[in-house]
Formats: sequence, C-alpha cells, structure tokens
Amino acid sequence: MLDNPLAITTSSLGLHPSHTLPEKIHAAASASFSAIEIVYKELEDYAISQEPALSIRDAAEVIAKLCSSENLAVLSLNPFKNFEGHNSPLKDRLESARDWIEIAAFLGAKYLQVPSQFDAENSSGDWPRMVADLQELSALAASYSLSIAYEAVAWGTYIDTWEESLRMVQDVNRVNFGLCLDSFHVAARVWGDVTVKSGMREDADSALQKSLDRFVETCPTDKIFYVQLSDGERFLPALTPEHRFYSEDLHPSICWSRNMRPFPLEEELGAYLPITAISHAWLKRKGWKDENVRRAVDSLRKLYIALEKYELA
Repeated sequence: MLDNPLAITTSSLGLHPSHTLPEKIHAAASASFSAIEIVYKELEDYAISQEPALSIRDAAEVIAKLCSSENLAVLSLNPFKNFEGHNSPLKDRLESARDWIEIAAFLGAKYLQVPSQFDAENSSGDWPRMVADLQELSALAASYSLSIAYEAVAWGTYIDTWEESLRMVQDVNRVNFGLCLDSFHVAARVWGDVTVKSGMREDADSALQKSLDRFVETCPTDKIFYVQLSDGERFLPALTPEHRFYSEDLHPSICWSRNMRPFPLEEELGAYLPITAISHAWLKRKGWKDENVRRAVDSLRKLYIALEKYELA
C-alpha cells in the first residue's frame, strides 16, 4: 500500500439500499483506490441483511477478508460521535468505545474517526475534562494498535475549527491521536453560509486565506493523519424555514452536510466551495508530492467511469 493511500468513504459510493457494502468495496478497488473508509451504519446494515443475520463483529471479519481479496486497505471506521465531555458516565462511554475499537480492529482499520462533540444539551465544554476523556480513549485505542483521527466538524459545540482541534490534539499529547481534516468543514465554518443568498460570509475570502496561512505556518505534518476533500452545493434558495431541508433542531451546516455534498469541483451539481484554495494549502504548500495529487484526480475519474458501467450492467 502507499505511504499516503488514496481512499474513499463508503458513504460517497451511494446511499440507496441497493448499494451494498460489498459492491462499494468492489467499485473502490476497481477505481484504483488503495483504501476505504467504512461507515459503521453501513457495516451494521450489511450484518442485518445477511441470511441468517450476522453479528457486527462477524460482519467486520467478512468485510475485512473481502477488502483484502480486493487489495484494499481499511483506512478508518467512522463516526464515533459525542464522546468527549459528555455527561454520561465515562465508564459507559469507554465500554461503547471498546465495542467500536474492537470492530475497527476486526476490520483491520488503522484509525477510528472521532468528530468533535456536538451534543450541547448533554455535554460539558470543560476543556481539561474533554482532554482527559480523549486521553482515556487514546489509551484504549493504543491497546488495540489503533489511532484516533479527531475531526472538527462545522457544527461542533466546543470545537468547530481546525485550530481548536489542533489545540486539542496537542493537549491530549498522545502519539496515536491526530487530525482528520475535511475541506467541507473548514469551508462551511470559515467561508460558506447557506442561510444567505450569496452562500458566503461577508469576509469569506480573507477569513479563509488567513486560516490557510495559519495552517501552513503552524500545523505540524506529523499530526495530520489524513485529509478528506469534499465540496458543498449552493442552496438556491437560501436555507430558511421554508426550505425543504430546513430543520429547526439542526445546525444549518448539518442540513447542508446531510443533503448537499457533491464531489470536489462538481460545479454542474452546484459545488461552489473554495476546494482548490484549501487543497493548495493542504497539499502543495504543506509539501505533499504532486504525483499523489495527480493520482487522486485520476482515481476519481476512473471511479466515475466504473460507476457508470456498473449502472449500465
């Protein structure tokens, strides 16, 4: 496998019930990806769909063997949500974490992806407590030779920027605890605004450029475990209570993320986020090799072709 494998998440390979997990794995391998990120719910659905139904651990072992036969590594299992600072007993949360980590280990995954806390009603923003919780999680993961990829989501209650997630990574201070960076979350937090007609914040370009400059200057590469490149579709009309995707109970960025996430630069589908600027900072300015970027582009092109052929079969 590559030192920096080109991966795709299973949720990007179709969300219809007919898009089974084995079919997605085959499609990813056929498109020359070398790794895949598996969504827990999709593994769970696969386990239930079998006759007779499998335990999720048995399903993980089957999927691991399938990935191996396709020469496809499992990059991560995601998303283990709302862990740090939650008001429930830490013992219970660690028991849940152990289940996830064991499943990740059965899959042969390298990482467990952990989004930043966003359950505002049932959590505390006490920073030392969140740090301590994540240190416990890191220790548990380390006992299974697993690492934690921590991601600042745009709707995070206490951590919603890459800067704050880096601060958390540095305070947790464990070798197996690092960053998952997602271009959508960075752009949605700093640049985009789906509640206004323009789709942009007033200071969008300058705020993003300053953020990217800080990233290049201050973010240590050894704490960047992996990056995710994804775009967002412009809301036309803007997201208001009258919009079909509006939900009073959800942060606007969650509505955006769940409903309008095209591949990077798919302008024909409404993609408009500054993915090129973000990618330039993350990949070129930070020193990633050009050939890795070119291979990612070529791989995505192959995937489109493979999916078109699959639909016609």
